[in-house]
Amino acid sequence: MSTSETVTILVLDKEYQVQCPPDQRDALLRAALELDQRMRTIRQGGSVIGLERIAIMAALNLSYDLLETQHRATKNEANSEDLERLDNKVFQALQALSSSS
Repeated sequence: MSTSETVTILVLDKEYQVQCPPDQRDALLRAALELDQRMRTIRQGGSVIGLERIAIMAALNLSYDLLETQHRATKNEANSEDLERLDNKVFQALQALSSSS
């Protein structure tokens, strides 16, 4: 038995039928809304003409944003590890000071 449902999304005033698991329906609708908004912004800019080109530009923008977010998350993870090491060193130094008193 299939656990997918058909969801209708609207992008640039065109309807698309998409299959997705019921628990991912809200995420799909949010993604479709984000895509629609980005495509409308690109179309309103006037420098890109044609639905396919607008879709490609929106996809490139979304991909860039995803990669930047992943890069920042990786940097934050590294910074977090550095802070944890520093915290351990400070803790050890404080323990050494309290032991010698």
